[in-house]
Amino acid sequence: MSATLNPSNATTQSNFHLLKSFANYVGVAFLKLLSLLPYKLLVSIGYGLGFIAARFPGDRNRVVKTNLQLCFPNLDADEIDVLSKKHWRLLGRSLVEKSIIWFGSEKQLSSMIEVRSAVDLANRTPRILVNMHFTGIEGSIILSALAKRMDWPRTSGFFQRMKNPFFNEKIVKWRNRFGGNSIDRQGNAKAIIREIRNGDFIIIAPDIDLGLKDSEFVPFFGIETNTITTISRLASITGADVCMMVTTLKADESGYLCEISEPLENFPGTDVKSDTARLNQIFEKEIRLRPAEYYWVHKRFKNRPNHERNPYNPSN
Repeated sequence: MSATLNPSNATTQSNFHLLKSFANYVGVAFLKLLSLLPYKLLVSIGYGLGFIAARFPGDRNRVVKTNLQLCFPNLDADEIDVLSKKHWRLLGRSLVEKSIIWFGSEKQLSSMIEVRSAVDLANRTPRILVNMHFTGIEGSIILSALAKRMDWPRTSGFFQRMKNPFFNEKIVKWRNRFGGNSIDRQGNAKAIIREIRNGDFIIIAPDIDLGLKDSEFVPFFGIETNTITTISRLASITGADVCMMVTTLKADESGYLCEISEPLENFPGTDVKSDTARLNQIFEKEIRLRPAEYYWVHKRFKNRPNHERNPYNPSN
């Protein structure tokens, strides 16, 4: 009898799915519980988790330090270690704050995140808001939360599918609870173009390695880095303004500040690669102001030009 028909295997598989389903619902309940805690206590819990994570050896710790060594070659090993621990502290905080991002009310989000914009967000000008992966990146949901009260258009943006289908569905639902529109990154260019032309907020974070398709190698901290060209191409097609949107910790760490800039001048230009390189340099300038807040756990340099060595693979 084949293994697929073996009753004991079927029982084991069924028990595994039940356990996984139970763990998923426990995770949701835990997030809901966190969202009910006083904000200062929530932040303290996050810092504690980050403190532990920074001292737990593992692949992501190696990735963080590798990224920091590549981007800040002037820092010695001790300085890299200090910066890495600061990053994990803030990453731990941002992870528990997702309980408010995903479950919090408009009031909770408004007290946590302040919006400052150099452009009129209510005038429905076709506009692309270029976000970047600071630890406060998901603070962009504040635009969706405030849309009705401020008479702003709805917020749309790409999302990357999660490996866990349960949480993939849940997180899309949580992000969209104020009327936002999460668009699957896979094969939905027409939908995002339609949203831009409608004057809705379009938020895209291109500072991530999503593979070689529709990407160019352009400098980032002096390193040729695989970077998607989405922003330049969409701006060319739609004629939309391109504004930077950066969500970072306030100086006293009491919450976050979401800042939206004036439109970039002469963007897009005549060359997609040059436009993409220009954005990377803007990202780099922002990161150098607050390096501990950047999302260093991502394998930003995993795809290399000319068959160069993958810096995250110790066997190379």
